[in-house]
Amino acid sequence: MKRERFLSLIFRVTTGVMASSPFLILLFILIVLVRDAIPAIRYQGSSFFTGVTWNMGNMYANNPIVHNGVQAAPGASFGILPFIMGTLGSSLIALLIGVPFALMTAFALVYKVPKPIQRVLSPMVELLAGIPSVVYGLWGVESLSPFIEFKLGPLLTRLGHAVPFLAGPVGTGFGLLTSGLVLAVMIIPIITATTRDLLMQVPTLSLEGAHALGLTSFESVRFVAYPWVKRGIFGAIVLGLGRALGETMAVLMVSGDAANYLPYNLYSPISTMASTIAALLDSALTDFTGMSVHALAFIALTLLVITVITNLIARLLVSMGRQNVHVEM
Repeated sequence: MKRERFLSLIFRVTTGVMASSPFLILLFILIVLVRDAIPAIRYQGSSFFTGVTWNMGNMYANNPIVHNGVQAAPGASFGILPFIMGTLGSSLIALLIGVPFALMTAFALVYKVPKPIQRVLSPMVELLAGIPSVVYGLWGVESLSPFIEFKLGPLLTRLGHAVPFLAGPVGTGFGLLTSGLVLAVMIIPIITATTRDLLMQVPTLSLEGAHALGLTSFESVRFVAYPWVKRGIFGAIVLGLGRALGETMAVLMVSGDAANYLPYNLYSPISTMASTIAALLDSALTDFTGMSVHALAFIALTLLVITVITNLIARLLVSMGRQNVHVEM
């Protein structure tokens, strides 16, 4: 009995530690980022979010400037508004393009595609989610950016008189539109898989009853299936948004890696918060004052908070959607 109690105690402690480890790891990362970001917060203040100029200063000088008790290289200024706009703009384009494709794919897989074909196509959708982001980035460089530069961009510029944001110049094809399209392709599998799983929980009898009453397939989906899973679908969209906000390598490869100005049209080169960290980290490590690293930590902290909040909202909504299905059944 003593041995069994001891093994039971070991099991409870081990499982408790394992279960709490994701929270502890997240807390540890948050603490480290806050600690590293505090000097940048003291140096730049609120202009960190409203400034347009990102300049790490003269990192080879030996006479640092002191502001609010912290040191920085001469000429250093850290404004991330262009990075915020690039992140939000590319993510918005990804949602506008990716969400309709993802939802239509999910509805087709569940309600229109025959079961044998569904069993083949469903794993392929999930396989897309496992493709490394650098592969998507290379596809964007080799295929998508030339297509936008020579085909899609000139076509869209014809609408520039009605929608000024679509006016030229198109540039090299690397920029906001390319980043948004690459992100759209990357979030489609996440939204599709989650929506498909939710739709498969809708009771078959409810759909059959709708058809018996004379509703078309579209009306059955709209008035029967969608109300059952609408919260979960919104949660799936927010999950896709979280992926788009935090994507790094693919965006870095196709965004144009621009800084210090806001996007002026759909084809403008941009930088996002995540891609900026990846692109500038090596240079920041050479800053003798360390302020550039602190500024990147501040960007990381901002992105982490946004991503965590986004994913928590998504998980809550998906959970509520599934509970709603079970209660109705």
